Parts: sequence; C-alpha cells; structure tokens
Amino acid sequence: MASPVWLFDLDNTLHDASRYIFPHINRSMVGYIRQLLGVDEDEATRIRQDYWQRYGATLLGLMRHHGADPHHFLWHTHQFPDLKSMLVFERGLRAMLRRLPGRKIVFSNAPLRYSEAVLELTGISNCFDAVYAVERLRFQPKPAVAGFRRLLRSEGIDPGRCIMVEDVLANLRTAKRLGMKTVWISAATRQPPWVDVRLVSILDLPRHRQRLWVRDQRS
Repeated sequence: MASPVWLFDLDNTLHDASRYIFPHINRSMVGYIRQLLGVDEDEATRIRQDYWQRYGATLLGLMRHHGADPHHFLWHTHQFPDLKSMLVFERGLRAMLRRLPGRKIVFSNAPLRYSEAVLELTGISNCFDAVYAVERLRFQPKPAVAGFRRLLRSEGIDPGRCIMVEDVLANLRTAKRLGMKTVWISAATRQPPWVDVRLVSILDLPRHRQRLWVRDQRS
C-alpha cells in the first residue's frame, strides 16, 4: 500500500504564531505599507487586512495593485530581534512527526528564510523532505490553486495521496477540491464539510491516521 504525502502549513499549524510572531509581522507590514504608499497607520492597517482577506496574503495585493517588490517586502517584514524566544510549539512535535508514515512537505505562504529558521529552531527541519515557501510558489500563495498545482507538479504527486494539515479553512477548501484529505487545526466546535478531521492539538494526528488514509486507499 502506498504511503500518504503530508502537506503541513507552518504558522499556527506546526507552531503557535499568534502569540508573538504574527503581531510582530503585522506591525512590520503596516510600517512597510505606510512607507510604500505614504498613508497613515489606520489606512495601512486597513489595506493589510483587506489584501490578506482577499488574496490570502498581504503581499499578493501589494504586488497586484502597487507593484511591490516581493523579495524586498518579505525581507523587511520578517526581521526578528530574537526569533527563538518568540516561538511557541508543542514539545512532542518532533516525535509525533517521526511517527507518521510517508513523505512530509511544508507548504507555507511564509518566506523561505523565515520558514527554514522556524523549522531549525523547533528541531524538526530534518522531518521534512521539502519546503514550499511563497518564493517557490512563484508568489501564488494559498488558497489560490496555482500554488497547490505547482507543488504537485514539482513533486510528481497525485493529490489523492495528499493529506493537508492547516489552520486556515479557505486553504483546506482548495485542498479538498483537488481531492486531498484535510485536517483542520482549530479549537472551533463546527466542522465544515470540506474538513475530514478537526484537531485542537496537532499531536493527536497519529491517532487519526487510519481514518485519513488506510481505510480509503487501494494502492
């Protein structure tokens, strides 16, 4: 029987970015937008939020509507005084990942330099076969289907073999439409029909492995 391919989001999936990292990035993005567009803080905040909601990433809106240089933007908005001290993650994460059969790939809208630093500092970088950050997606971030298809083509993977583990529902909806199994990392009580499994803790993932893969696979 073939093994699954696990596609893991990074922020708020493999670690908790909401406590320290996201607030820092959001402030950096607002500052960048203020300087780029010459607007005040309130307008810059509105633009950041609007583009994130419309495109899944602030960067994509700035590129489409203002001609922003993506490399310049990512460099200046992902500078951290001490990234290690800002990381919050579950201590059993590495052991859990090593228990899962099959290939594991990070699939993130974050930049590569930051993604690799987080994986290294959390001690899980060698658990993954590849990292698809936003540069490798040619700046086509989730939930846009183009980024998914680029990863699948590059890795030669049938989407029916994939299990997507993610905290953002819109991204899981695209994954399900492509034929993937989906795992939603969330404390919410509802579960949309395009979510196969909802987990509060990613550490519970191995307990649901057969439900996600073995029962439904024939090759």
